Amino acid sequence: MKYPQTRRDLSRELYFDREVADPYRWLESGDSDEVRDWSMAQEALWQNQLNELSGRDYWSERLRQLLRAGYRSTPSWRGAREFFIRRSAEEELGILYTRKDSESEIEMLIDPLAINPGGTTTLDSWQPSKEGDQLSYQLSTGGTEESTLYVMDVETHEVIDGPIDRARYSPIAWLPGGKAFYYVRRLAPELLKEEERQYHRRVYFHIVGTDPTSDVEIFGSGLEMTNYYGVSVSMDGRWLTLSASAGTEPRNDLWLADLHASSPSKPKFILIQSAESDAQTSLEPLRDGRILIGTNFDAPRGRICISSPTTLLSVGESAEWRDLVPEDPEAVLGGWAVLDGPLMPASMLLVLWSRHTVSEITVHSLETGERQSTIPLPGLGTITGIAVRPEGGHEAWFGYTDHVTPPTIYSFDGRTLEVKKYADPPGVVTPPKVFAQLITYTSFDDTQVRMFILSSQERADTPRPTVLYGYGGFGVGLNPTYSATALAWVEAGGVWAVANIRGGDEEGEEWHRQGMRGEKQNVFDDFIYAAHYLINTGWTTPEHLAIEGGSNGGLLVGAALTQRPDLFAAVVCSAPLLDMVRYELHGLGATWSDEYGSAAIEEEFEWLIGYSPYHQVREGENYPATLFTVFEGDTRVDPLHARKMCAALQHAQSEEGSRTILIRTERNVGHGARSLSRTIDLSADSLAFLSKWTGLSENGGSGL
Repeated sequence: MKYPQTRRDLSRELYFDREVADPYRWLESGDSDEVRDWSMAQEALWQNQLNELSGRDYWSERLRQLLRAGYRSTPSWRGAREFFIRRSAEEELGILYTRKDSESEIEMLIDPLAINPGGTTTLDSWQPSKEGDQLSYQLSTGGTEESTLYVMDVETHEVIDGPIDRARYSPIAWLPGGKAFYYVRRLAPELLKEEERQYHRRVYFHIVGTDPTSDVEIFGSGLEMTNYYGVSVSMDGRWLTLSASAGTEPRNDLWLADLHASSPSKPKFILIQSAESDAQTSLEPLRDGRILIGTNFDAPRGRICISSPTTLLSVGESAEWRDLVPEDPEAVLGGWAVLDGPLMPASMLLVLWSRHTVSEITVHSLETGERQSTIPLPGLGTITGIAVRPEGGHEAWFGYTDHVTPPTIYSFDGRTLEVKKYADPPGVVTPPKVFAQLITYTSFDDTQVRMFILSSQERADTPRPTVLYGYGGFGVGLNPTYSATALAWVEAGGVWAVANIRGGDEEGEEWHRQGMRGEKQNVFDDFIYAAHYLINTGWTTPEHLAIEGGSNGGLLVGAALTQRPDLFAAVVCSAPLLDMVRYELHGLGATWSDEYGSAAIEEEFEWLIGYSPYHQVREGENYPATLFTVFEGDTRVDPLHARKMCAALQHAQSEEGSRTILIRTERNVGHGARSLSRTIDLSADSLAFLSKWTGLSENGGSGL
């Protein structure tokens, strides 16, 4: 393989008396002519290789077939009015619909393609007012996630407010009556240094229809520039809850204000839980005057407590909370919902758990917390959330999915305990026959780690081309879910494995913390031991084993390929973090220092340099075939990581190694949501690459 010429320079930097070479630092400047020329040459190389993968069309067609189910979200209710997202098999992006009641026709509210036929505008979030007559929604373009906020009159579909810019990741907390709401917005860029313009969020009070420059700042001044804020208002409009966390810290400050005792534009906050408690806590005011509190304080898997507003406001963070639903020693608390409508014989608390990645819903007395029953679910899968009417009622709705079931909506009646299917996906799909098993393997330190293995056979009959997928960070777990990519691979004769390694939340907050900061190597070792398990039990061999991950999972596979290049035949590394010495300087990196550590602190720098994939590349090594996939609109993880790592691997790859190093760059798309066609194109390209290099098919297609 003849790679484009890539300049290596003598860039070096001193960190605590240690000189660190950075020969491709010039590739950080994505808007320079030299980097654009380099990227164009690399793209030409990728397209040339892609053209040789004649089986790629097979994957594209099969993925489209397996995605024909489309998607329908769990409903959001405001009285009798329902709101939901729906995407049919023929539609590129989900469309927001509403209907006045269960007997009415559905109305289209927001179609991103009607706003931008190019398909690069996404609906980032939306929130109806408490009465359901108004809708706040946020749009961004080109994958940037830089949301602009608008308000629509639901009856007339007229936009009555906005645009309000700099509203990225903003919650919306409506006051009753729909005349005002709280939201989160960054400070104006002209007030900030260039490197700080992604940060400095504040909470504002906005009156609908007024100029946002006159909005009152109610919280955030003088606090951490990387803070994220959550804000909500109780259904009766009395209780304002506000949470604050520095970046992605697994802990938060929690504040409460009584809006009946102060002006909505000048709320008086009382601190309920300090981040110094090293816990994540949330609360929900109940209609009976009490407050539910969900926390992992002294309970890494989570518990539900109960208190009163009077106690919380008078005592603050010193208040004692009574346990209502205690911590489960094996299941992780995922959320709850309250059924307390007038037709209910007694108020009911539905609690969502994840037991070793498999969801369950238990039914409890809201008064005593006593467990009364378990809601029967369609299988061993994942509940995507529980919805109830915010004003109270006897019905709940939840989404369900597993490895072979597209997301499907069910309803639960608290009076009869009956579960019914509420809404199928809009399309029909027949998934292939797949055996999914959850196994447990032993990592390097005797920690027991779980892994899903999907195969067309119940057991390892012969070594097969296998993809091992992982994430391992930020307390994000990998639960059973419908994946057209995994199903297509298994149907074609391969094996797909998902490792629930440390760093996620599969076993609670302690599981997360065993894979963060100075413990990050545990994540990589868990993943490597998952590979050993698949090889030792006969599922695959190193010549047939590939690994795949994105974002923090891109860091995972980057570390695995540099630490154990002999174990893998191929790697797909998507939107990755790879230069861990300089990651804080780009994208949203400054918000992740609590997860990874900071190179500005000597001890933490030693953690980072010890595994930073870019800095671990060794000349003359025979690395796996590697495909980096990056997105120019990505404002979370800058594509510079993949550019630098791609250049380093191309330079270092052993002359005797014939496995290729490539980078695929996509424009007008970012880290998150994308159109259906772009989703299929990315997955088809990745599968074709993996198919060739794991031996599933010489031309990059199916092994069948």
